Order: sequence, then structure tokens, then C-alpha cells
Amino acid sequence: MGPKVVETIADLKASLSLNTGSEASVGFVPTMGALHKGHASLVTRARRENDLVVVSVFVNPTQFNDPRDLEKYPRTREADLEVLSKNGADVVWFPLFDEIYADAYRYQVQETELSRVLCGRSRPGHFTGMLSVVTKLLQLVRPSKAYFGEKDFQQLELVRGLVKSFFIPTDIVACETARDEAGLALSSRNARLSPTGLATARSFARELARDERNIATVRAALARLPLEIDYLEDLNGRRFAAVMIEGVRLIDNRPLAFIAKEISP
Repeated sequence: MGPKVVETIADLKASLSLNTGSEASVGFVPTMGALHKGHASLVTRARRENDLVVVSVFVNPTQFNDPRDLEKYPRTREADLEVLSKNGADVVWFPLFDEIYADAYRYQVQETELSRVLCGRSRPGHFTGMLSVVTKLLQLVRPSKAYFGEKDFQQLELVRGLVKSFFIPTDIVACETARDEAGLALSSRNARLSPTGLATARSFARELARDERNIATVRAALARLPLEIDYLEDLNGRRFAAVMIEGVRLIDNRPLAFIAKEISP
């Protein structure tokens, strides 16, 4: 038997009330669909750690600053349901736009520092849209734990700050970035690359992973690849990068291991 599929908020709440007791834990994985092994790993962990697993699939238009990017984003409902069924989801929620944004997006959740650097500089409004919808999803599901991948580390940090600032009683669980055999971070965007573009993306991932103290060396290596660098920056002990390859924007980040070595006693 596959997961219970719901769309309306009323059906979501009914499904949650039927499946959870007062002591039951709820694990929540919010997604935008086009699911891959990285998403599957989040669901698998949620299954391992909770009594009930809820997954949302919602291509949130308010976090796309480029309408063309929203238009190109893949919608793969049946394939997504197959992934979720195989990995233990109990409830799959496809939120309805008119319910999520019944206020026509007049009310928004904004952060004023971290959201303005890295991806926030080149994607104005992106993180406001993300934080606004995550707030709504967490309020409606009310999970014990919510699972986010470290590939979107800036998003992860913003969501951590969100639940702390607004006293939302959900533990945010960070999950290690899922990568392919060449070290490329798994992303639904990878499917839009040609074989040549995919090879470039894997070279990008390898260069970013180098334990290089001098970021200029990494920048020079990336400059030799057929890609456009949006940003390459070190922040709070991690190295972040965003690049454009064949018109597809990819992001990645790595912990700066050499910094950890320098501060170790």
C-alpha cells in the first residue's frame, strides 16, 4: 500500500489526526518535487526516526525570482510518488496554491542579514519566498522534526533561525549532501545538463572540494572551465559557490577542513 495522498489542508489535518496519537512523532520533508536520491535519503532518515512521515511536494512560485526558471522546473508527480512509496512516506501532501497563498502573498517572512548574501544577492526575494512558505508548512504539519539537506546550506541556516526566532516547536535536522560517484551534489537541475555540461558540473564539484587555503587558487581553476561564476566565497567555516553551466544554475558548499585543523588544540 502506498502513501496517503492529500491536497487540501482539511484532508491533511484529517490524515494527521487519524495517524498520530499524543505521543507520536512526526517527521516532515518539504520538497519541490523532481525527487532524486538526495530527497530519498531525507525520507529514509525521517522514516527511521519517526512514527509518521509526511512529505510535501510544492513548486513554490514565490521563491523564483526568474519566471523562466519556474516555468522550466520539472513537475514529475507520478515519479515522485513512486520514490516516496519506496522510501516509507506515510502522507504525501500536494498543497494547493490558492490555499497556501489565500492572502495573495501580502504577508511575508523576511530575514535581513544572511538572506542578503551569497544566493540572496543574485536571487532577490528568493529567501523571503522560501521562509514564508516554510513557515506555513511547519504551522500546518506541526512536525516533531523537519529534514533539510546541507547542499542548500544557506537555506538550512535560515530555517534554523526561523524556528528559533518564532518559537516553532520543530527540530531542524541537517542531512549530509547526497552526491554522485564523481562528487557532484545531486540536484533536479542536473537533469537539464547535456553530457558535456554534466562533465563540467563534476569538474566544478571536484575543484570546490579541494582543501585549498587560498580561495584565489580555486577561483582560477573554475575560471578555466566553461562556466560562469556567480559567487565563490568563504563564510562561517564553509566555502560556498554558485555557477551557471549551459544556463543552469548550480550551487554547492564544503566545510573548510583546514580551518578546523587550525583551530584545533
